[in-house]
Amino acid sequence: MARPSWTSDPVEEQRRRKRDVVRRLRAQGRYGPRFRDVLPSFTVLAVLVCAAVAGLVAGFRAVGVVVPVVGVLLSAVLLTVAVRRRRPGARRRRGHYTPQELLELDIQGLALAVARMLRRDQWKVRLLPAPDRPRLCARHQDGRRLDVAFRPVAEPLPDEAVPHPRAHGEDPDSFIHVVVHRGTFRARDVRWARREGRTVLLDGPALARWADGASLDKLLAGEP
Repeated sequence: MARPSWTSDPVEEQRRRKRDVVRRLRAQGRYGPRFRDVLPSFTVLAVLVCAAVAGLVAGFRAVGVVVPVVGVLLSAVLLTVAVRRRRPGARRRRGHYTPQELLELDIQGLALAVARMLRRDQWKVRLLPAPDRPRLCARHQDGRRLDVAFRPVAEPLPDEAVPHPRAHGEDPDSFIHVVVHRGTFRARDVRWARREGRTVLLDGPALARWADGASLDKLLAGEP
């Protein structure tokens, strides 16, 4: 019995829905790369593998079994080092965090993460732990100094004043007060920072860029 023209084919309807889902996932960047996107990487990998095999064969013919053995051992060592460096713990110790990892940290863990990111950017850091209000003091080799505070509101608490440099012979302009917040600062916080001067607010997106590898200098300068 022929299907009425006004009814839809279940198979075709399922395909159409699948195409719509794939289209939405691709628009959101959640579907994954296409074959044409990964083809250049696969090509480079294939060329490298072929070159390595050809090198081992040429070395074996020229010297003997020593070259293949050394090549395999060296490849194993390099692969082991690469795998260890990509582990989450090793990555975080080098000052690289994912946005989800930042959200899961408590205030002490966030202070430790920022300290690691500062060291990654060649700052000497001293962590001043506190139960609910940790603080970081950092110094760069070019003479700049940072005071890093962690709180959802930029303005100081009633019992806390923003520190100012008091050491003799140091340039006051080298001192920068940084306030870190995983959320979004309000308009009054931005106005307060402008009034204070030498005060930089790092919100959630800026913190995520920093944790992903962006330089702190770019963030302090307000560069995208």
